[in-house]
Amino acid sequence: MKKSAFLLLIVVVLSSCLGRGGKAQDNGKTTGSDSIVPIEVKYATGFTVSDSAGCRLVSVGQKDRFALVHNLDTQVPDGYTKIRVPISSTICMTALQLSNFTVLNAHDVVKGITGTKNLFNRDILQRVDDGRIAKIGMEGEFDTELVLSAHPDVIFISPSKRGGYDAIKQTGITLVPHLGYQELDPLGQAEWIKLVGMFIGKEKEANEFFDGIEKRYNDLKEKVRGAGRGPFPTVFSGEMHYGNWHAVGGRNYLAQIFRDAGAKYVIDDAETAGEDLEFEKMYDLADNADYWRILNSFQGDFTYDALKASEPRNALFKAFKEHKVIYCNMKQQPYYEITPVEPDVLLKDFVAIFHPELVEPDYEGKYYRLLRNEE
Repeated sequence: MKKSAFLLLIVVVLSSCLGRGGKAQDNGKTTGSDSIVPIEVKYATGFTVSDSAGCRLVSVGQKDRFALVHNLDTQVPDGYTKIRVPISSTICMTALQLSNFTVLNAHDVVKGITGTKNLFNRDILQRVDDGRIAKIGMEGEFDTELVLSAHPDVIFISPSKRGGYDAIKQTGITLVPHLGYQELDPLGQAEWIKLVGMFIGKEKEANEFFDGIEKRYNDLKEKVRGAGRGPFPTVFSGEMHYGNWHAVGGRNYLAQIFRDAGAKYVIDDAETAGEDLEFEKMYDLADNADYWRILNSFQGDFTYDALKASEPRNALFKAFKEHKVIYCNMKQQPYYEITPVEPDVLLKDFVAIFHPELVEPDYEGKYYRLLRNEE
């Protein structure tokens, strides 16, 4: 009888430790398929991850520290903001952030965005139309009532924007910086999908998606290197706007993609964002460059005539004369909406132009192609 009673006690104890589906639970954190998936940060410099007893510690930037837990009773180190994961609702402030949720099939978690300008995704647009996603206003002009009505567990913010977060801070909602835009390595920007994956419980999917990006990007990059051809073509970027030419810096992620695609960017400085140049300065740098990359939101068909009409001196560039303008129209392509997680596609688009013999003969650029010669 004693033996039977002992066995019965074991059964009762084990039953009390089993959750739905028969998975053992430990302080609210399930094991098995829901256990913590290892996260390795390989390229991104803006966040770090470490696992501690019962929680995952995430550091973002220089000062933000978050402890991701499955049970709010879990003890976390001093200086860390405790967040129960997976979160069920959030607000995205930028298209870069939204791209992470799109590729992880997690639009259900997004309850608010700033706006729909240059947004193509039909599912997101439908959710905005039927009220499942609120438009909270642009940076600096947030509608606090709409923010609160979205009931976000956290809000992903972009500190580079105009801000306006003070009112939101007063609500007590946790603000999580998403610093992907600061990454200088194209793969580093894409790797922020892992940060979002940790918050929404899709670490495995984030790892697998990024692994695919990494392989495709590095394989093509090595193929370009292996070709060993030289001299490499030169390329410049941008247009005149309001009297100045905004050119990305020599350490910008776009400049890195140019280099990885087997081209030399005409600006070779240590700037990471960019600078505004007078036309004469840009012409001195790029008058004889082989290619000219342009990204804009031109209404209608952008042509060489339109480019010349916007600034007659544009016709002086060699790339204009030889019809080697590389173009993407944001009104026709979901550029900022999805390219943060498609650096491999951007790389292939440029390789197809700089070194077409290294890609399939029938490859057509998804975002960038040579501007059509209307003549």
